[in-house]
Amino acid sequence: MAMMVLIVGLPGAGKSSWARKVEADRQALRLTPDEWMHALFGAGEADGRRWVLESELLWSIAARTLALGVDVILDYGCWSEEERELFRTRAAQQGASTQLVLLDPPFEVLSARIEQRNANLPPATFPIKQSDLRDYQAQFERPTTKELQRWDQRLVLTD
Repeated sequence: MAMMVLIVGLPGAGKSSWARKVEADRQALRLTPDEWMHALFGAGEADGRRWVLESELLWSIAARTLALGVDVILDYGCWSEEERELFRTRAAQQGASTQLVLLDPPFEVLSARIEQRNANLPPATFPIKQSDLRDYQAQFERPTTKELQRWDQRLVLTD
């Protein structure tokens, strides 16, 4: 049975690094919206197109891949329970098992990582202001124990 792994966390949490590792370990398909946004629009957000990219285009690729029996890693962030539940339900409808990986280091760690990343931006990565990171933290809905229990597997990392 194929598995969909949804990686959740704020910028600087290590989602993309973790996704690349899992991709190699499992020989899975990794879908990272930042890479697509950069290639298509040259920006992290372009008039609401990111959600269309994640929920429609990339999901259609993920669904087909899961149907073929190949694991998929969604390096999405998914800050709200509603978004996470959408992808969990869709994966289950494809007959896939689901895993939520929450990368949730302290804000000070996120802040330091963002500063370091901004100083030497990797390809397909966008700069993030510290003020934006604080705003993102306020918007982020951490998964509750009840939510985590709906997933077939779950992993919470806080460093």
